[in-house]
Amino acid sequence: MRIGRLLLGLALTGAVALAVAIELAQAPPRLVARYLEQRALGHANAAGDLARQVGHLLIRADRGEPLLLMPPLRLGAQSGPAASAPAGRRVDILLPEELSAALERAEPGDVITLAPGLYRFSGEAINVVRPGTAERRIVVRAEQAGSVRLEFDLREGFVVDAPYWTFENLTIRGVCADHERCEHAFHVIGRAHHFESRNNAIHDFNAHFKINASTTAAPDHGLIEGSTLANDTARRTSTPVAPIDLVTASHWTVRGNLIRDFVKADPALTSYGAFAKGGGSGNRFERNVILCEARVRGAPGSRVGLSLGGGGTGAGYCRGGRCIVEHDEGRIESNLIAFCSDSGIYLNRAARSRVLHNTLIDTAGIAVRFAESSAEVEGNLVDGIVQARDDGLLRERDNRATGLLRLYAGSHPVRALFTDPVALDFSWRSAAPRREEGTSTDLPGRPDLCGTPRPAAPAYGAFEDFRACAATR
Repeated sequence: MRIGRLLLGLALTGAVALAVAIELAQAPPRLVARYLEQRALGHANAAGDLARQVGHLLIRADRGEPLLLMPPLRLGAQSGPAASAPAGRRVDILLPEELSAALERAEPGDVITLAPGLYRFSGEAINVVRPGTAERRIVVRAEQAGSVRLEFDLREGFVVDAPYWTFENLTIRGVCADHERCEHAFHVIGRAHHFESRNNAIHDFNAHFKINASTTAAPDHGLIEGSTLANDTARRTSTPVAPIDLVTASHWTVRGNLIRDFVKADPALTSYGAFAKGGGSGNRFERNVILCEARVRGAPGSRVGLSLGGGGTGAGYCRGGRCIVEHDEGRIESNLIAFCSDSGIYLNRAARSRVLHNTLIDTAGIAVRFAESSAEVEGNLVDGIVQARDDGLLRERDNRATGLLRLYAGSHPVRALFTDPVALDFSWRSAAPRREEGTSTDLPGRPDLCGTPRPAAPAYGAFEDFRACAATR
């Protein structure tokens, strides 16, 4: 009897010690598993085997199953006719060389329209340097979305260094045999303020959009809307992998996009769905679907959904020559972020940030890091934890998150609110969990992820009814 009580006491003591260690570490299971994975590299012994086994158990407790079928959504690029034809001089394009010539001669108000077909480009880049105006933008488009396909065997695709350009309804694919070559579909630089991308489907680049200042100007006030940015395999490259790599620019809006499968083949480095860093301000990520690992699943390494601050910026690349903070006054609102091996939302030296009404499923949660970071985090639905790290300032109010110990026990109450998250079926199992009326003063009337206006007592997370996001094709 005494031996039985002793063993029970030791077991309880061990369980309490383990619980205390987990709380002190403040690390979700998937991050501990990655640490063990890295420690086990190069160790073909019992210790390495044990680390791998424990890591595997932690992943099983914390991660969901892979997405087997991508259902059609109303977010991201949509096929079909354009909503309207912009006014201006129409320039018809039938051949790749005609497009290059039209870009070189473009005048404000030109509507450069590609005929249906396949256009292939090779070399280094397609330069865009002729300016439009606020009243007469220059447009490059297909009349029927999905009818024009551009194949780029280019280090960079469109290098835009002029203001007021719009690209819409294009399908663009990187076809470089060496992933180091297909860096960007669009490089928006310097003088290219008020750039717009609408309803484009862009596949297989390291950074589909690279946005940064030149020595004399920054391409502020851009828009990336209603586009699909995806990769079909892990990227074998030493350069950053991030479909939207935004450095130094300010006041961009990234809205209504589908961003998926931004996996870097090198397990030692982190990839991001989208980030804004380098001393910019006022950038917004709103109403996007971010799927870190949808079809490319199981690769080692770290994937983060959305970030203000990213992995940081070298001083020489910062706006104004220094980064007092990596980002100021950013807003991340009404996004669905899922299937990430690391944080769904990561704030790195990001001051005065607002993180509002996002839904995070199968991620490590929300992290606010370093003393320069300050964030209001409110109304989010988080299948993970919300935490401040390294002296970050977190003002957390009325979120639905998951306790750390429950994650280690394999319990996911937020995930269980939905019918079948693995199949992207985010219809509610029962009534939607709602905030009290009047708790958020600036949200009512604003559209949710699916375009539904928010009521006075909104549902937690990114959407009122996810069925409004479904598309029929």
